[in-house]
Amino acid sequence: MKYWVGYLTAAILAGMSWVLMQFGEKFSTIVDMVYPYVIRTLQDMLAQWSGSVDYCLWQMGVMALLVVVIASVVVMIVCKWNPVRWFGWVLAGAALIFMCHTLVWGINYYAGSITDDIRLEERQYGVEELTRAATYYRDMANDLASQVNRDGSGEVDFADFDTLALQAADGFETLVYDYSYSVFAGSNLPVKKLGWADMYTSMGITGVTVGLTGEAAVNPQIPDVTLPFTMCHEMAHRKCIAVERDANFAGFLACMANESVEYQYSGYFMAYRYCYNALIRANTSETIAAAARLSTGVSELLDRDLKSYDAFFASRRSDSATTLANNVNDTYLKASGDEAGVASYDEVSDLLVWWHYQQVILPNITVEESHFDPMDESQVDLSGIINAKETEPVEEGVG
Repeated sequence: MKYWVGYLTAAILAGMSWVLMQFGEKFSTIVDMVYPYVIRTLQDMLAQWSGSVDYCLWQMGVMALLVVVIASVVVMIVCKWNPVRWFGWVLAGAALIFMCHTLVWGINYYAGSITDDIRLEERQYGVEELTRAATYYRDMANDLASQVNRDGSGEVDFADFDTLALQAADGFETLVYDYSYSVFAGSNLPVKKLGWADMYTSMGITGVTVGLTGEAAVNPQIPDVTLPFTMCHEMAHRKCIAVERDANFAGFLACMANESVEYQYSGYFMAYRYCYNALIRANTSETIAAAARLSTGVSELLDRDLKSYDAFFASRRSDSATTLANNVNDTYLKASGDEAGVASYDEVSDLLVWWHYQQVILPNITVEESHFDPMDESQVDLSGIINAKETEPVEEGVG
């Protein structure tokens, strides 16, 4: 029996995680009303604690765990422990970490959509509306592309990582205090540089947020044009916006609301990419033609930045490492409650179309006003009203 205690412990801890997730799914309304607000306070406390050092504490924790595992393997061999028993306790440790993660952050996957918090109406849309939204984001990006700093070769030249990280809070504060979007409250501490950047770049990973330590970290190697957007995306995760499509949309809104032209350009740049790629993914003759028309309107500077972005990941990313990372991330997201998995990142195009319709199209629709005259019978329906029309008065004779 002693050989199976570790497996039993792992099963109990996994069962507790399952119960927590089932509670979140069944009582999502209660979770949405209470859980994120409590956890934001916890995340703020953890971020203050972990912010005392520049490096990611969770990465140091991973290294420590690896050392412990390797050391335990050596001890197992020397002391001739049963490997079956050893593996059971390894599983128990992993189950404990996942349960703690679920408790202190993971249930956010079952909170309501960000669309409810910002009063964004979800509606059906077609190719025309997607194309109009993509055109809007393209035109905004075209304009901003000429306003950002560039080096001698024409490549974007943003401020350094630490300066950009300090500016990210401005957009979220505007959303909270000027737009009254309380969903964006929470820790505004700067994101950290993600360690082991070469490894994450080869996997196509731009950032990681770990709720257990309250740390939001961004890969410092990614192109400048996407750094501000990614910083806001990871900060949104720390603010308990768990689902990837919602974190992407939060990243766009925070960039859009930021006074920095670098943030604004990064937000509209990514918004255009997501909408354009949505047309490409649809893969119909209509959407391919629409994407082709969009491309003809891309300015020279925006086109340069789009190509540089794609070229960076094409040259630095390993296909095998990226596939592995995507499979692991997809499994984690689905197990945590995000049914779309990694596809959730691209679903932000839906929210971008809805936002464009509600914030850009509707305010520009003008309705011709007509003045109502109650004495004009042509504007009043008198049918069914007895004696609605008075007869001409009869002159009475004087006797």
